[in-house]
Amino acid sequence: MIARFKYSNPESESITTFFFEPERPVVFTAGQFIEMNLPHDTPDDRGIKRWFTLSSAPNHELVSITTRFDQQRSSSFKQALRALKPGDEVMISDPMGDFVLPKQTDTPLVFVAGGIGITPFHSILQHMAVTHEQRPIKMLVGVRNENDIIFQETFDDAHQHVTFIVSQASAAWGGERGRLSAELILGLEQPTDDTLIYLSGPEAMVETLYDDLVKAGFKKRQLVGDYFPNYSENY
Repeated sequence: MIARFKYSNPESESITTFFFEPERPVVFTAGQFIEMNLPHDTPDDRGIKRWFTLSSAPNHELVSITTRFDQQRSSSFKQALRALKPGDEVMISDPMGDFVLPKQTDTPLVFVAGGIGITPFHSILQHMAVTHEQRPIKMLVGVRNENDIIFQETFDDAHQHVTFIVSQASAAWGGERGRLSAELILGLEQPTDDTLIYLSGPEAMVETLYDDLVKAGFKKRQLVGDYFPNYSENY
C-alpha cells in the first residue's frame, strides 16, 4: 500500500523515527514488522527494499519506523529515507511476524534489546500504556553510550522499569556497565518453566544470547528471537 511521509523526529544524534500516513488503516499486532519499498536514484547493491519493525502502536493514525544512521557509511536507501519531504510516497507491505505478546497475560516476560532492537518493545509498551494492560515484564536494554538511550517517556507511561547496560559509558554514568550476556539476564530473572525471554537486536547478538541461554538451562520454547540484519554492533 502507499504511505505518505509526514515528518521525522530525532530520538538521538544517530537515531530517528519516521512517521507515515498509510492510504488505509493498518491493522497489526504490536511487535510486527513491514517491508518498505523506497525507489531512489542510483541505489547501491542492497537495493530499494528494507524490513522495519513498526515502532508505533496499533490503532494510531500514523505508522512509524525507527532506525539508526551511520554518518560514515549509510546506504543509499537510508540516504533517500533521510531526504524524504512531507507528502513523498513509499510503499509498505501489510505487517507480519510473530514477535508479539503471548495470549496468556500472566506469563512472566523478560525483554532483552540491543540498540535499535528496542523498537518492537516500544510498540508493545506504548500499546500497553494506552490500553492499561498489565503484565509481569522485566526489561534489559544494551546501548553503546548514554546518548543512545531513547523512548524513556514511553517506558514511564507504561510504568515499565528498564535496566540500561552501557558498553562505552562516560565517567558520569551511574548505571550498569558492560555488555548484554546470559549472566545478566539470569540475574534479572531465574529460569522457570513458564518464563518467556524475548531477544531483539543485531543478528549475531541474538544468536549468541540464544545459544548461551539454552546452555544455561532455558528451553528453546521459552526463547523468542527477532534479529535485525546488517547491524554488526555488540551490546
